[in-house]
Amino acid sequence: MHEKIMEHYYEVSVNWLETRLGSLSSDQLSTQIEVVTPPEFKGGIAGKWSPEHLFVAAVNSCLMTTFLALAENSKLVFTSFKSSAVGKLEAIDGRYLISEVKLRPEVIITSSNDFDKAMRILNKAETACLISNSITSTIVFQPKVVLAGKAMV
Repeated sequence: MHEKIMEHYYEVSVNWLETRLGSLSSDQLSTQIEVVTPPEFKGGIAGKWSPEHLFVAAVNSCLMTTFLALAENSKLVFTSFKSSAVGKLEAIDGRYLISEVKLRPEVIITSSNDFDKAMRILNKAETACLISNSITSTIVFQPKVVLAGKAMV
C-alpha cells in the first residue's frame, strides 16, 4: 500500500515555433533552462528550472518532437502545435517520485478532413514517445484538435 506524504505540481509548457523547434517555459519560473534544487527541498532556490521541471519538460518536448516527425511523415497539414504538461511529485513509501504526468497537446488543423488523421498522429506520438516509454510515471493524455478556433475534441 502506498502512503501519500506530500504532493507538489510542476507545470511546463512547450510551444512549437517552426520546423521541429519549440520553446520550453513555465508560469512558475522566471528564467529558462537554468537548473537548481526546487524550493520544496532544503537549500532549494525559487524561480529557476529544477530537475523536476526538466523531467516534465522532457516528456512534453518528446511528445512534440515525436508528433512533428509523425506529422511530417504522414503529410499532416497543421498550423500550430502546443502542449501543456503537469507533473505530480509525491513521496510514496518514503521515496520521492514523479508519479504522474498530464499531457494536454493541442493541434490546429486547416481542414476538417484532417481531424481523424491528426488525432491518430497525436495518439501514436504519445505511444511512441521514448521518454514516456522510459519512465514509470503514469501518463494522462488529454489531446485536443482544433479547426478554425473551435475545438473538435
